[in-house]
Amino acid sequence: MNNINKKYFKFSLIITIILIYLVIAAGAFVRMTGSGMGCPDWPKCFGYLVPPTKKSDLFWKKEYQYTKKQMIIYKDKLFYANEDFMSKNNINLNNWTEYKVHDYSTFDVKHTWIEFLNRLLGALAGLSTLITFIFSLSFWKTKRKIVIFSFVSILFILFQAWLGKTVVDSNLQPVKISIHMMMALVIVFILIYLLYLVRVFEKNEREFK
Repeated sequence: MNNINKKYFKFSLIITIILIYLVIAAGAFVRMTGSGMGCPDWPKCFGYLVPPTKKSDLFWKKEYQYTKKQMIIYKDKLFYANEDFMSKNNINLNNWTEYKVHDYSTFDVKHTWIEFLNRLLGALAGLSTLITFIFSLSFWKTKRKIVIFSFVSILFILFQAWLGKTVVDSNLQPVKISIHMMMALVIVFILIYLLYLVRVFEKNEREFK
């Protein structure tokens, strides 16, 4: 079973590296298209798991079931629902709180979905990193360094996710964007180093046999 897990580890590691590169490419595309604030909150997008496809979806609607943290654009400002409730004939601002993390309240469907797909890729990369770590446990007795660096990669991915939130909350401050990009490159370096360790391990095993 351990040998099978080791093979799966290498495969999962390669997939993770590819996904991280795709996330970096997607991040560059986000920057090129100016889509960084396509989702003004984090980790959801306008309070939705799947973002809206038209601006009218973000206008207040009567007799509509709103969920907690779901957003609307009202008088050119973002507001989020305090809790789940059904709206009545007129808006009641007691049900809403103005989103004051930043003052960005624009909706552009292209920018929103570009940023959303970027986040989706990031989530897949994070999940792949976790799966890789689980498979790395098969090396605990033979090559503990692989397990340690796999765990470090998870910590860095979590830190990178937190950085992504701070980038959005800061309304794309250049310094935070640069740190976010550098961290992505550090993660790539760790994963490539892991791939190197696995190949050295495989080579030594073949020579030993």
